[in-house]
Amino acid sequence: MERSKIQVLCEACHSIFSQEELLTFKQIQCLKKFLDRIEAIDVGIDEFGLGDSPISSRGLLSAQGFSEITYIHIHECNSFSMGVFCLPAGKVFPLHDHPEMTVFTKLLYGSMHVKAYDWIKLDNTAACPTSAVAGLASCVTDGIMKAPHESTVLFPRSGGNIHTFTSLTPCAILDVLSPPYSEDSGRPSTYFSDFPIPSLPGYAVLEARPLPDDLIVEGAPYLGPPIVEDDNICEFGFRNYA
Repeated sequence: MERSKIQVLCEACHSIFSQEELLTFKQIQCLKKFLDRIEAIDVGIDEFGLGDSPISSRGLLSAQGFSEITYIHIHECNSFSMGVFCLPAGKVFPLHDHPEMTVFTKLLYGSMHVKAYDWIKLDNTAACPTSAVAGLASCVTDGIMKAPHESTVLFPRSGGNIHTFTSLTPCAILDVLSPPYSEDSGRPSTYFSDFPIPSLPGYAVLEARPLPDDLIVEGAPYLGPPIVEDDNICEFGFRNYA
């Protein structure tokens, strides 16, 4: 039986993220290739479903049926997590970080404005830790992303690890995070306020803030192809990904 696109991606993630070594260029391109193949329907979302009902006539989640930011959990293990954020038009996901994490992202449909920062290394000190209360950061992205768009990747200290996005239209974002958020392992999600520096265009001071009171994230069931978790299948499928 032919494996689903999301199954292939999941198996590749298991293979690559279970290793202790840093990701190679080949592995990064491999995961991006699998992400680029995935469309909304491959994760159980009807991009063209009409009406306000959460379930479309095709038995999938309707892209037009989300009234709040909604997270669809697909898979999580020790080495990575995978899920989809669905946003109605005009919603803002506030500035937040991904401590010591590599994140692959695919915009499945719609358009959004993205603003992203990376911490600045000062003098001979180590790069500002992602759990910092405050620090200097450079703006690496400040623009509109519109589907179809190739997948993107951010790293612990580059690529826009601290970002915020605003949905300009209904949109959905498939995220693969490695390793997953974990309070116990020192990888909490921290939210920030940014204060641009007028005398230094492109730079800002970021200050940690509490979880925004107006941030509402609802949950929805995953209605895409089931993920088969079989170590024997995984070992066979992973052979050429390392």
